[in-house]
Amino acid sequence: MPHSLVTLLRSCANVTRRCMASAPVRVCVSATRRCLASPLVRIALRIGVSAGLLAWLLAVSREELSSLEVGSKSAAAAWLIAATLTIAAAFVMASARWWQVADTLDVKVSGRSMLSIYLAAQFVGNFLPTTIGGDVLRVNRLGRMCGSRANAFATVIIERLTGWIVLPVFTLAALATQPSLLRHSGGQIAGGLALGTLLVLAFIVWFAEHPRGLGRLSGGTHIRDWLGAVHTGLSVYRRHRGAAGRLLGIGFAYQFLLVVATALAGAAIGVNPGLLAWLAFAPMVLIVQNLPFTIGGLGVREGAFVLFLDAHGVNEGEALLLGLLLYALTLLVSLSGAPTLALGGRRRGGKVPAEVPLGR
Repeated sequence: MPHSLVTLLRSCANVTRRCMASAPVRVCVSATRRCLASPLVRIALRIGVSAGLLAWLLAVSREELSSLEVGSKSAAAAWLIAATLTIAAAFVMASARWWQVADTLDVKVSGRSMLSIYLAAQFVGNFLPTTIGGDVLRVNRLGRMCGSRANAFATVIIERLTGWIVLPVFTLAALATQPSLLRHSGGQIAGGLALGTLLVLAFIVWFAEHPRGLGRLSGGTHIRDWLGAVHTGLSVYRRHRGAAGRLLGIGFAYQFLLVVATALAGAAIGVNPGLLAWLAFAPMVLIVQNLPFTIGGLGVREGAFVLFLDAHGVNEGEALLLGLLLYALTLLVSLSGAPTLALGGRRRGGKVPAEVPLGR
């Protein structure tokens, strides 16, 4: 661990001890906030959570991992290559989804530029232990190209919302098709998580699109401009149902590719709970791995596979290995974004208005 990080953590610990000894509660809270505000501390905490979860999973699945046998190595390699190519295709589809949002909102950027930015963001989000995140990079790069970070922010938020809407639909459709999946705790938790996600998203979309919600936040400050741009963008999709349908269609294709990649990686190690089980549980893994408490979802993703696949003939060792394989394959594909991250974004000539246009 870097010396500067060790020094900072020791300083935070000393502050906490002094607070517990004599300082008022509000001083303790203020000091704790200052410690947590440091990017190094946040990164250290995320690394610690990931390391702790993985250590626990390795401990409980030690026997299964030691007895794990993979069949033909050539067949396993073929499955993994197929999974890698599927993840790469999913990344291309995700950038197409983002481009479709930008095009609908009259943010004119080429599809090639969107793919370049998206791959750079994937490298940042999946490979680097940063608290900035790939979405911030997307907003900054696209904002420089189109001349408005408010518009860029709106495209990223709407594109993200599409994914969070699609994933629970996969899970609920699979559970409705095969109700026997609900007999076990994993299926019940997946169903509850899917319903809860949809309810939260319904409120977010309603509030963001309603005139008395984000509709009141246009103008005044940069934050108000950005939130107002999201409201205006969602209003465009409410009036243009065809564009909304195309966006959801691309979203379903993208998320389905990620489910297929999960099934292919599972086939490489002999994990095959069935198509409907993959459709029910893989989307929920994709949701929980985005919780901002770990590095790249490490530990959370693997624990979710253990929880959801336990009743379907998949032991802890296989579920842990599956999660690590998916992470490794995602890192491999994300490396394609390293050159575009290093080169930086080029600013396009001309600007668009500060507000998102009302559509064509």
